[in-house]
Amino acid sequence: MEQITTSLVARPAPKSAVSGSGGDVTGSVTKRLSNELMTLMMSSSPGISAFPKSDANLFEWVGTIEGAVGTYYGGMSFKIAIHFPPNYPYVPPVIKFESPCFHPNVDIGSGAICLDILQDKWSAVYSVQTILLSLQSLLGEPNNASPLNTDASNLWEVSRM
Repeated sequence: MEQITTSLVARPAPKSAVSGSGGDVTGSVTKRLSNELMTLMMSSSPGISAFPKSDANLFEWVGTIEGAVGTYYGGMSFKIAIHFPPNYPYVPPVIKFESPCFHPNVDIGSGAICLDILQDKWSAVYSVQTILLSLQSLLGEPNNASPLNTDASNLWEVSRM
């Protein structure tokens, strides 16, 4: 009996059973991203799309956002890059504009975006679709209280007078 107990105690747990192992985390993130991709592909949200750059890497996506009709950006299309960290959805993805976008909340040089849900207001309940719809909305309704591009912010204020 002692020999059986000792052999069971000495045997290491299988890697998949170890809590917090890298394989488990990557697998759950991959599953979440696969589900989000399927949801996005099946959705009927106009003017937004995103998909992985390659089949080999589900953590790097490319997306497109069209400006909403009736806004300054209506009829325009913008390419974005989306990078998902290994601990997504507990940490927001890094998103930036690849297409030049003159907008109060977009850095014209780097493409960085100032959007609260991508920073301090992030929640794991947000999805790629939610983010893309928020970005599309931001195009028509910038937050001038937090500009990354002060020239665009100043022009936006003047145009609204």
